[in-house]
Amino acid sequence: MTNVLVLGGAAAPATGFVRDICERAMNQFTDRGARIVLTDTAENLAAAPDLAARAAETHVLDFADPAACRAWAVEHARTHTVDAVVGYRESAGPAVAAVAQALGLPGNSPDAVRRIRVKDAARSYLADCGFLQPALRLCAGPEEILAFLAECDGPVVVKPRTGSNSQGVSRVDRAEDAGPAYRAARDAEGLVLAEEFVHGREYSVEGLIAGGTPHILAVTAKQLFDGTFVEAGHAMPAPLTARDEGDIVLETRAALLALGITTGPFHVECWTTERGVVLGEFHARQGGDWIHAMLEWCNPGFELYGTWLDDLLGRPVQLPKSPSRGAVSQFFSLPPGVSRPHGWEEVLAHPRVMAGSLATTLTAGAPVTSNLARHGSLVVTGADTAEARWLAERLLAGLMHGNADGGRKRTAVGVTGRTG
Repeated sequence: MTNVLVLGGAAAPATGFVRDICERAMNQFTDRGARIVLTDTAENLAAAPDLAARAAETHVLDFADPAACRAWAVEHARTHTVDAVVGYRESAGPAVAAVAQALGLPGNSPDAVRRIRVKDAARSYLADCGFLQPALRLCAGPEEILAFLAECDGPVVVKPRTGSNSQGVSRVDRAEDAGPAYRAARDAEGLVLAEEFVHGREYSVEGLIAGGTPHILAVTAKQLFDGTFVEAGHAMPAPLTARDEGDIVLETRAALLALGITTGPFHVECWTTERGVVLGEFHARQGGDWIHAMLEWCNPGFELYGTWLDDLLGRPVQLPKSPSRGAVSQFFSLPPGVSRPHGWEEVLAHPRVMAGSLATTLTAGAPVTSNLARHGSLVVTGADTAEARWLAERLLAGLMHGNADGGRKRTAVGVTGRTG
């Protein structure tokens, strides 16, 4: 019997793609005969009693505390066999690495995980290795941001040194932008990361490291809400020239090896520019925003989490060569006068809609300031990317039609998802 320790593997049904990740992983692990030791916070375990019931054991543990997880796992391993340790959340990465190292299990090293989670450390490391990176500077106040702006040919982006979901990310074009941007992004040390605004097409690269080798499973095109860095949609596989795709694949593989990421799923951001491929942020996890589900749809028969487990256990794995279907995710903000999308239940019932979600509360016309402030999402599948995009745009246009009621707040329905 294979014993799999999962750090942070529970989530409430209303958490959308996070819940879907937990369910898919548990299904794929148990289908392989694995015995699941599920750990998470008391709140998350209480919110997911069905997942807890399927696990062989459950334990309350803070997956964001590497030292606590390491100490607990070492004690647990004195009387229990642990064959693999995994985690799906960004903040669980350091704990998974610490536990794997302590128990002598396959996993990414704590140093490598720390390097990619601190954005300026990753940027500097990759630049030293010869990879194209945005110019950057750590800034301790608005005046340092403005000094950096004066040196750059164009705007700069100010962001937290760690974080996700585009929270605290701002574009600075003028002197008056610097103060609010600094306050939104500063950490406990009073530091923010300012970096050159990259002019180019933005993508993310999805894949799995198996046998120590990075395998690119899809490149995803990214769409942003106007005037923000908040993601408004993803299209997989991205429409790319063979040359651009080849350049992205080569740069991503080489950078992952240089960073020392050796196991598991990865999600890497990049731009194609006149200078070449400029690498963005690296994540030793699957992509968010339903990218994990899109990846499995686009590669029929592929199981991301089951394949990951097979590799951790030293079993042979078979990976798809390239996507053979298409999928698109679309995120939306409700316009003034529309408090609920028109015909939402009918859209969710469409056979090509893989998943859809609405925020718990909706405020018509409210600005979208981060991924967490988007009003809703749709994930649509197709025979190829173009078909999926056409259908997604058509369904979204129908949702935004009519049903005005003055923009009052109201509670929305929950989340639905299909495995496809």
